[in-house]
Amino acid sequence: MLQLILKRAVELGASDIHIKTGKVPVIRVKKQLRDLKDFPPLDEAVIELIVKEVLGRGRKKRAEFEEFGEVDTSYSLPGVARFRVNIYRQRGTVGLAFRIVPIHIPPFESLNLPEVMKKVVLKNIKGLILVTGPTGAGKSTTLAALIDAINSNKEMLIITIEDPIEYLFTDKRSFIVQREVGIDTQSFARGLRAALREDPDVIMVGEIRDPETAQIALQAAETGHLVMSTLHTLDAKETINRFIGMFNLEAREQIRIQLAETLIAIFSQRLLPKADGSGVIPAVEVLINTAAIKEAILDLTKFDHIPSLLEKGKLVYGTQTFDQHLEELYRKGLIDYTTAIMHASKPTDLELKLKGISAGGRGLT
Repeated sequence: MLQLILKRAVELGASDIHIKTGKVPVIRVKKQLRDLKDFPPLDEAVIELIVKEVLGRGRKKRAEFEEFGEVDTSYSLPGVARFRVNIYRQRGTVGLAFRIVPIHIPPFESLNLPEVMKKVVLKNIKGLILVTGPTGAGKSTTLAALIDAINSNKEMLIITIEDPIEYLFTDKRSFIVQREVGIDTQSFARGLRAALREDPDVIMVGEIRDPETAQIALQAAETGHLVMSTLHTLDAKETINRFIGMFNLEAREQIRIQLAETLIAIFSQRLLPKADGSGVIPAVEVLINTAAIKEAILDLTKFDHIPSLLEKGKLVYGTQTFDQHLEELYRKGLIDYTTAIMHASKPTDLELKLKGISAGGRGLT
């Protein structure tokens, strides 16, 4: 039953599949929820079989689910897709959420991301790079594409620590080791600490969730490694505040100094609907840790200047605010006027700029 549901969802272009007791499966296609009416409502016995199939022989994952009522894992359907799976309890029954992860890592050039992101990753051999955004913003795909760009262009030893493993890498010029939390290592922090003894050049941590992982990531970046990870934050300023805010008050000033010294870049992204309705496209805020940005991180009286520094640094450094990228996407006809204004950090300012574009010969949509 599970394989039939997943195959049908992939055929229909779904991004997510939702299963719960007593309901037909539900899929999300282009942001819209749809019932999979090809299938009957699923009873508890069927759901239990699905859970057993997903967890397989993973005793630790089963134990985690039994103890906490939820667990993250992965599932693979050969020749079809891989899936990131969350199994959870709700109202005394079990539900599952599947996120489809394509089998092949998309080339960076196919993702409509700013070229400067790839240049930054390939240029630097040590420091910290963070990819941020809300759930469903494509962070994992972006991170995988950037790792694969290194894999294609450099001879590096790359270690990934993920929960769960999503994209499967194939060695190209680099040698890649992938470890999954709960199966290959106990936690992000433990896996990251062990990675430092495994001769890495690049370490990818699926997510920085706690101060221990954040501290080890900073130490790894300081000691000559390129560390890449994600945070669930909306923009660069919030990312810096969230990272520092993980720590106790007495430690924050030292962490601020370490972050200012080791940070290479923050790429914050959101997925927006394309103007032609054919899918989604990322809007990205790009922070590169220039001397001025470093000063703004260290000096709280200048911290709020970060957006204006990103805006001013576009031509020289390739930095940009969300609103600059929204304007660019609108100019190219990739998003419509309503989408641009809806997602702007400063809607009124962007509206004035877009009206100026209209006066130059491009009508509002």
